[in-house]
Amino acid sequence: MKYCKKCVMPDTRPGITFNEEGVCCACINHARKQFTNYEARLKELEAICNKYRGMNGVGYDCAIAVSGGKDSHFQVYFMKEVMKMNPILFSVEDNFPMTEAGKHNLKNISEEFGCPIISLKPNRKLQKKLMRKTFEKYGKPTWLLDRLIYTYPLQMALKFNTPLLVYGENVSYEYGGTDAIETYSAKEILKNGVASDIPMNELIDEEITEQDLCMTVAPTEEELNKLDPIYLSYFVKWNSYENYIFASKRGFHDLQGEWDRTMNVENFDQIDSAAYLVHAWMKYPKFGHACATDYSARFVRYGLLSREDAIELVKKKDHALDPRCIREFCEFLGYSEKEFWDIIDKYYNQNLFEKNEFGEWKLKNPIWMKK
Repeated sequence: MKYCKKCVMPDTRPGITFNEEGVCCACINHARKQFTNYEARLKELEAICNKYRGMNGVGYDCAIAVSGGKDSHFQVYFMKEVMKMNPILFSVEDNFPMTEAGKHNLKNISEEFGCPIISLKPNRKLQKKLMRKTFEKYGKPTWLLDRLIYTYPLQMALKFNTPLLVYGENVSYEYGGTDAIETYSAKEILKNGVASDIPMNELIDEEITEQDLCMTVAPTEEELNKLDPIYLSYFVKWNSYENYIFASKRGFHDLQGEWDRTMNVENFDQIDSAAYLVHAWMKYPKFGHACATDYSARFVRYGLLSREDAIELVKKKDHALDPRCIREFCEFLGYSEKEFWDIIDKYYNQNLFEKNEFGEWKLKNPIWMKK
């Protein structure tokens, strides 16, 4: 494994690239922001908003894909209070037990900004069956949820005649990925790797039908051409920590006092449910990095951490899947913890890991050995 010379991101992250100096594209793209003319881009956004403003009379003139998190708070604030649009919000809620913060935040975003939220709770029976299948076969336990997070707002924007559909960040450009192009258009959002498609015939069986999966199907090209989905991160200087500070002043709750996660270096991102985070951590056995690397790298770019301090956090936390995540995941899907770890064990990349004398998987080339 090779690591970015500025942050702590390894070259095993899918789609990430490094320049000749050994700096990752996420660091390069973040540095470019200081030279970006955001005043000009805000005028571009105003022109887009003016195109759709009031298009449905007293009805909604834009839609926002939200989770209730810190970035969602910022998106809704910006579109309603700064751009003076009349948004409707679309959200996907999983069926896992929610944290108290997660319960509060989705309600708060509606009450604080005065917007309706239409939330989809997936077919609970299907979610359990499909999660077991995609976990065991692909190592993607939350594929259904992640897919719906992207397809559902697109489908609903078509139904509500709100072509202007607002997403927060272009994750590929902000953090490195296969679709790392700086563009305002989110029409290619399904290609960002987070919710990449799995062929329908690999999911259908005697218990899962094509009808069950209808909401995971992306709109046709003709339907997509009726929409104008955008990334807000193109138009503003996107910073997830600043979004957290802003959201906290508008009623957003983090996990302080509720849950100290063993594998995270922060308490404000992806905080809705514990079981979902098994998916976020699955990057560790596959690619040798997980939640602690993601945010430590981000904090280095933001000037909140030194690279040396980030390395220590990665060493302490990245491998440590939180026991609450395991417990709630297993309880929901009916696994014993032995069954859970037996499945996880299959996904350790032996090019990156080896077992020590105690049977523990250890990275062969950890960043703390490359100082």
